[in-house]
Amino acid sequence: MNYSFQFGDVFAAWPLLVKGTLSTIELSLLAMLLGLMLAIVCAWGKTAGPRPLRWVINAYIELIRNTPFLVQLFFFFFALPALGLRWSAYAAALVAMVVNLGAYATEIIRAGIESIPKGQIEAGLALNLKRHEIFRFVILKPALRTVYPALTSQFILLMLSSAVVSAISADDLTSV
Repeated sequence: MNYSFQFGDVFAAWPLLVKGTLSTIELSLLAMLLGLMLAIVCAWGKTAGPRPLRWVINAYIELIRNTPFLVQLFFFFFALPALGLRWSAYAAALVAMVVNLGAYATEIIRAGIESIPKGQIEAGLALNLKRHEIFRFVILKPALRTVYPALTSQFILLMLSSAVVSAISADDLTSV
């Protein structure tokens, strides 16, 4: 068998492929950063927040984790503009990715927070640290170190799911 690979069309579209790759990386990194911040806030609310806040966070997590990403993307891109919220395709994709990652990463970070021994928290209280200092230095930092592999896997899945939003046109990418 003789194969004759012809990459002429690929090389002709090279600038467009590079632009798409860079925009995918940019979208994924921004979604990872914002999604991680959302997840940390939700994980704190789920572990230490008041009961009504826990119910809201649990409802958010269950709703997002039990619907496919494509349905969420369609909701943000088609349903919300029908209700009057107009935004670009890039913004809709970013919000959908942040909301999706936030729900999954919340559970990962919550597991890390609950893995911290109670003695560590009591030691922070004995050192007269404020509650936000205990959360930041005593709980969150070791918890993130513990769940780093699971978060990395979730970030990889997020980047792979960004292929779903690859239909965004180049005009939409520049009009954020």
